[in-house]
Amino acid sequence: MWLKSLTDEQREALLGLAHNVVVSDGILDPNEEDMLDEFKREMALKPDIVSDYLELEGIGKVFDSRRARTVAVLNLLRLSYVDGAFEIEEECLLKEVSRAFGISDADFALMDNWVRRLVGLEQEARDLMAP
Repeated sequence: MWLKSLTDEQREALLGLAHNVVVSDGILDPNEEDMLDEFKREMALKPDIVSDYLELEGIGKVFDSRRARTVAVLNLLRLSYVDGAFEIEEECLLKEVSRAFGISDADFALMDNWVRRLVGLEQEARDLMAP
């Protein structure tokens, strides 16, 4: 969502952050792989690009606006829910990213709530389309 609005540097960094989220719980779920591919398509990145672990130090300078930071956190939250469980490791990592971005705990909670509602609506739509 809104990934096209990111700069090239932010897109690469987001892919690294997404990698951090995916490996944080030690399990690579096929749904996570699918969402990573979706991110690459939306950001117009080559499908075969490989993401690596990204250090969080200085990440606030890369995502230099509230909009870019919000886009990143919303998409990372969405990724963390795609396997059906928001693991404690993922939550801790995303809270650390949010702190690096200067996002308050209250705003993080609002973003998390918004993404949970979005995920529920997406599932509801899939159920409506099922035969």
